Amino acid sequence: MTTDLPDNNLTAPERSRLHAGWYVAIVLALAGNVYLLFAAHETAKSVTQLRDTMAAQIAKVNENAAAVSAAAADNRKRMEALSEDARQSIAATLDQARSEAKRSSARVAASLDAKLDVQQHEVAGQLAGLREATTTEDSKINQVSGDVTSVKADVASTHSELEETGSELKRAIGDMGVMSGLIATNSSGLAELRALGERNYFEFDIRKTGGPVKVGDITVSLRKTDSKRNRFTIIVNADDKLVEKRDRTINEPVQFYVAGSRQPDEIVVNQVKKDEVVGYLATPKVKLARR
Repeated sequence: MTTDLPDNNLTAPERSRLHAGWYVAIVLALAGNVYLLFAAHETAKSVTQLRDTMAAQIAKVNENAAAVSAAAADNRKRMEALSEDARQSIAATLDQARSEAKRSSARVAASLDAKLDVQQHEVAGQLAGLREATTTEDSKINQVSGDVTSVKADVASTHSELEETGSELKRAIGDMGVMSGLIATNSSGLAELRALGERNYFEFDIRKTGGPVKVGDITVSLRKTDSKRNRFTIIVNADDKLVEKRDRTINEPVQFYVAGSRQPDEIVVNQVKKDEVVGYLATPKVKLARR
């Protein structure tokens, strides 16, 4: 059996065009193959270059990693060396501090012992002085007690004499509520008080226009008088303190305390005139400090 070729029925021009088409297709196929071969070659070349580049980079990374590892190892060695130096330095410093602390403690202990010795000697001296002063004060107190006893005996004797002579001296409660000693209402009574010797007596004659008057260790100013009612108001200046005694009456003990005395001082006014008062100040002879 025979097969007829497709171009057997074609004309010469048609066969020429057909053959030209085949030739073009073959050429294109060959060109495609050549292009593919060239592309494959270029791709292989690029892959080789990429592999070489990556290998170089990997080698460089490995080199850097080795350098970093070496540097880290070197730093670790240096850190260990520094740590050892620091440990030794700290140990030496601690040893020096302990030694210095021991020396300082010894110096402080010695200084304290010396100060304690000095203070003990000073305290012993002060105690000895205190004992001596106490002995002296006891002697003074005994002497004062003897004087007081003697004065009391003299006062008792004088009281007996006054009672026998019919004295007009009397006792009264002062304006501070303290029982007064004997008070005098006139010059003769004041003479009797002086004879008793219980107190010191200072007479005064104070005028309102005359300003403050020195009486004993104090000063007295007259503020107001009422001669009809025998009343007066005075200002007492004692120990730099002003005390107003308002609306007092004649022969009333006007009392006030001064520093260092357990007994009050007393002012007794015997006469109240117009803008003038006459009387006396009585102060203790033996002053005993208030407790």
